[in-house]
Amino acid sequence: MADHVGVDMADGTDRALGSGRGAFPQPVSAAFDWLARAQQEPHQAHREWQERGIALLPLGKRFNSVCLPGRIVHAGIGADALDVVTRTLAELLGGPVIHNAPQNTYYALVEKGPTARWNYPDEAPMLGSGHFLSVPASDLRGPTGLHWAVRPRIVGDLCPVPSVAALVHIARGTLKGARR
Repeated sequence: MADHVGVDMADGTDRALGSGRGAFPQPVSAAFDWLARAQQEPHQAHREWQERGIALLPLGKRFNSVCLPGRIVHAGIGADALDVVTRTLAELLGGPVIHNAPQNTYYALVEKGPTARWNYPDEAPMLGSGHFLSVPASDLRGPTGLHWAVRPRIVGDLCPVPSVAALVHIARGTLKGARR
């Protein structure tokens, strides 16, 4: 059974104004074409982005995703302010991150690989084959709804797994220290 993570497409996410071709412009870069190719029929992803602003992409084909609860991100970064969090995620993780504002959850896009080898399955699960991720259109940049905290820049742009692991490790230490 496949799991879907992200936001239900009908939940009222913020959306950018259309460009005359529908509610949403087409993805504007090769990076988004690369993401679309995670689907068996990439044109379907482009259509979903244009019509709904969100495409449902399977994980484990081109990339996996690490689900980072907001408390983990904020503890690891040491800040709650959205602009600081976004800027710091871009610097620390060096790859694309989706923010689900209603659920205060971040999804770091990482290289595909065996999720069983991920060291933090309870705090920040890595999702791969059998899971789907709601991926926002290129122009959805928040601050509400499902949006890009850090957009992909180039084809194959992903967060290095060790960088995401380091963020979770730092957050664990910070959260344990706060409980003492």
